[in-house]
Amino acid sequence: MKFTNGYWLAKEGFHLEHPNHVYEAQVKEDKLTLFLPYKPIQTRGDTLNLGMTTLSFESPREDIIKVQLVHHDKAQIGPHFQLNRQSSSVMIDTENVEFYTFQSGQLVARVPKNAAFQIDFLAEGKCLTSSLPKAQATIQSSDGIHYMREQLSLDPYEYVYGLGERFTPFIKNGQIIDCWNQDGGTGSEQAYKNIPFYLTNQGYGVFVNHPENVSFEVGSENVSRTQFSVVGERLEYYVIYGPDMKTILRKYTDLTGKPALPPAWSFGLWLSTSFTTDYREETVMGFIEEMQTREIPFDVFHFDCFWMKEFEWCGFEWNRELFPDPQQLIEKIHQKGLKVCVWINPYIGQKAAAFQECKEKGYFIKDKHGEVWQWDLWQAGQGIIDFTNPEARHWYKERLKELIEIGVDSFKTDFGERIPTDVNYHDGSDPQKMHNYYAYLYNEVVFELLAELRPDEAVVFARSASVGSQKFPVHWGGDNLSEYPSMAESLRGGLSFVLSGFGFWSHDIGGFEENATADIYKRWTQFGLLSTHSRYHGNIEYRVPWNFGEEAVLVSQRFSKLKNRLMPYIYEQVVETAQTGIPMMRPVMLEFPEDYTTHTIDKQYMFGERLLIAPIFNGQGKVTFYLPEGRWTNYLDNHVYEGQQWYTQTYDYFHLPLMVRPNSLIIEGSVDTTAAYDYTKDLTVHVFELTEKVTQQVVDQQGLAVGTITVIPEDESYQIKTEGLSNVQVVFRNRKVQGANDHPLGCSILVDH
Repeated sequence: MKFTNGYWLAKEGFHLEHPNHVYEAQVKEDKLTLFLPYKPIQTRGDTLNLGMTTLSFESPREDIIKVQLVHHDKAQIGPHFQLNRQSSSVMIDTENVEFYTFQSGQLVARVPKNAAFQIDFLAEGKCLTSSLPKAQATIQSSDGIHYMREQLSLDPYEYVYGLGERFTPFIKNGQIIDCWNQDGGTGSEQAYKNIPFYLTNQGYGVFVNHPENVSFEVGSENVSRTQFSVVGERLEYYVIYGPDMKTILRKYTDLTGKPALPPAWSFGLWLSTSFTTDYREETVMGFIEEMQTREIPFDVFHFDCFWMKEFEWCGFEWNRELFPDPQQLIEKIHQKGLKVCVWINPYIGQKAAAFQECKEKGYFIKDKHGEVWQWDLWQAGQGIIDFTNPEARHWYKERLKELIEIGVDSFKTDFGERIPTDVNYHDGSDPQKMHNYYAYLYNEVVFELLAELRPDEAVVFARSASVGSQKFPVHWGGDNLSEYPSMAESLRGGLSFVLSGFGFWSHDIGGFEENATADIYKRWTQFGLLSTHSRYHGNIEYRVPWNFGEEAVLVSQRFSKLKNRLMPYIYEQVVETAQTGIPMMRPVMLEFPEDYTTHTIDKQYMFGERLLIAPIFNGQGKVTFYLPEGRWTNYLDNHVYEGQQWYTQTYDYFHLPLMVRPNSLIIEGSVDTTAAYDYTKDLTVHVFELTEKVTQQVVDQQGLAVGTITVIPEDESYQIKTEGLSNVQVVFRNRKVQGANDHPLGCSILVDH
């Protein structure tokens, strides 16, 4: 939100006051508090009729400084983000002649004593960013609304990333962003998953600790500053020091929560009925049998909305005309070796039998008159479950438990964005803060139940999110179009999303809206099956491969089998994501921060540490991609490329840039029919451009480390060592090997060149 008219003037209707200087400082335990009047104090009379900001520094964890600005100390009604605070050793210095300093780890906040008020945030002798004079403001509008504002300086070479799943340009400089969850599709500036956290390529991140709407002006109102503001008389933010972007994400997810480890089967292909298509038991089993007859591996079958009767979503009752015996049907699907997912949301249409029960028991959000808040958008007369009510949470879990008891394995937790603000909650929560936070409570309830009843198997397919929702994976990108620009905007949104603390992300292969062409279906299949989670889903047409031609069948088969074979590599990277918070699918610059060229790239990505993927976004099969330093090898055709260069290539539907960085061991399994199998047996290790010793860890389906493979180059020979593994085959890509030493029993060597 903008408050100024150019650089010097206030916008009409706004009055701004700024902290002028530090009048007094107080130290209490590990907290430094500064009192900041809005004009110079020269006489006692100057202390009258004058406002003041009370600013405090604390540290919830090492290398993180919490900054809180308070104008009037009002009561803080929840909800509040759940943060993992721990004791942190801090150093506070008020004796220095020039500065007050507050230090946590290597991060220092420094405020001058005898000059205009500002804060410099420093680490290792470098100034990361500053709140310069007049950057902070308490603002009163002519209509009586109060705001608090902060501005942090931007370096000329600094880029800002993150702020949730945003489909606008990847670099956020120049953008106006309101953190307000909305169902706007991928083709708009609105977002399903707004996260008031950003990080920059200058070694720090900023988390604004407010569930309500946080308005960001990223180099837009003041072009050399990132501004954020909230309604009210208090503003709280956390500065997080890296020094690199991976470390920033690790520390941010230390604070807000790590992603749970998704089960191995969830990384296989998911096949959906799609949305408004006509389907019944015969359709479902026909699709499953056809996929298996054509040897297209998939692990999950998804029932979208119409497993229930129209006008009765989400009443949790199967449409018995279409599915006369759901339990028997699910058992048939399980016998085919598949998991089952069903669509749900937190709204209940008035026609559903469950509506009256929830109304009578007070399980819905209420309007200002104490009646059920209702509207007709989506489902006629729908009410919205109030997850602040413990009894409503329990009721909702019991309905899901009934589905789990007949065999449902997972839930697609759709919606949760259009949450009204003219309402009352059971626990008295502030409806402005609940608008975004609702997504957290909704997905928490579902994930909690799955984790309780299916330990180590819990996974949802969620659309909405708030801070901390990364603990409940996975998330998908929402409603996109069956067009190449929408495919590219989906990737941009995903890359912004994973830079907001989330480890796993998916998207609708082929696009959701409209009919897909065979061309875009095949290209999107490549992209989708080289994402962390992969799902065929659409709106008005079945997204089964044979509807798009025999070549589409072969493309689906090839890339689904490829992903399954790569699961030993993928799942080891997934475990690291769950442990560290560093996303499995990540922007190139996260892996190569020293290469400034990578800082602007948003049409390719790293798939874990070792694989680089450049999807194709046009009907000509042409793609331009960049490779950082080193000799890179295309995993699919063994072609070698020198790094620090751009390339333009044309590919058929069975190939694309799937590049392996040098000094990599990529481990393949021997199974391609499913994503869930024993990753410790019958492995093939592909060795790429080895110039140094490399050790690769192997994990099992529970994410436990069970073995290692080490390859050591020695002139024209190699030492190969394995621990805890059997039947390992080593393939040297593009290398002539004269011999190998310390050759372990059961390890064979092949040369592929």
